[in-house]
Amino acid sequence: MSNQPRILIVGGTSAIAEHCARLWLKQQPCEVILVGRDQNKLQRVADDLKVRTPQANIQLQTVDFLNATAIQDCINAINQQGKIDTALIAHGNLPDQDQCQSDLLQCQQAIEVNALSPVLFTEIIAKHMIENNHGKLAVIGSVAGDRGRKSNYVYGASKALIDRYLQGLQHRLALIDSQVTATLIKPGPTATPMTAGISGKGKLASPEQVANDIVQGVDKGKLTIYTPGKWAIIMAIIRNLPFFLLNPLSNKLDNSLSIYFLF
Repeated sequence: MSNQPRILIVGGTSAIAEHCARLWLKQQPCEVILVGRDQNKLQRVADDLKVRTPQANIQLQTVDFLNATAIQDCINAINQQGKIDTALIAHGNLPDQDQCQSDLLQCQQAIEVNALSPVLFTEIIAKHMIENNHGKLAVIGSVAGDRGRKSNYVYGASKALIDRYLQGLQHRLALIDSQVTATLIKPGPTATPMTAGISGKGKLASPEQVANDIVQGVDKGKLTIYTPGKWAIIMAIIRNLPFFLLNPLSNKLDNSLSIYFLF
């Protein structure tokens, strides 16, 4: 069994996750386990990582992200091969709010992919880390979870669930005095394939910048990471705006500022 750190990335084909993997591999030799739904996409990410870091040890695992039994079996099998040092839960999608309003199946799928699935992965990974009293666990949420907005409230509600779930897990870890850390990551709009349809593209953060903030914050065991950091200030203002002020303000925003309310 290798003595290299083991890094598990769920949603290993996401742009942010891929950049995080590059940074972790650049730091030191480690084993990276990429978990995803599409073997071909995972292989393309793995091939790119191997080109950049030839000595990298990359493992691939496909699983049904909406099947609780499959998720449990997958993580149990990975843990049997060795303890997980760092885990990043990075999967999700950005649903169309109008479609979610008119099609309950779309609404259900959006909530399952963005809320239920990350929670299932996190809970089984946390179980093993707590048993080992070791590990850094991080879950990507979104600033969209900080306040409900007309433009994306199904997505925002899903991320709000992640927010409250991580708060509860952090409280649990504190009460049992565990060495395990759990980090909630709240990116603002980031230039990835998921946000390709968002206007105001010039205002989106780069996945490289977001990944750098994530890797540094997770390594330090931070509880919450807003990335880029300006979003901590922006969302503090938006969270505390009275309802009667938020509504007319949103309606008057022009296209150049609308990105801040799309989240």
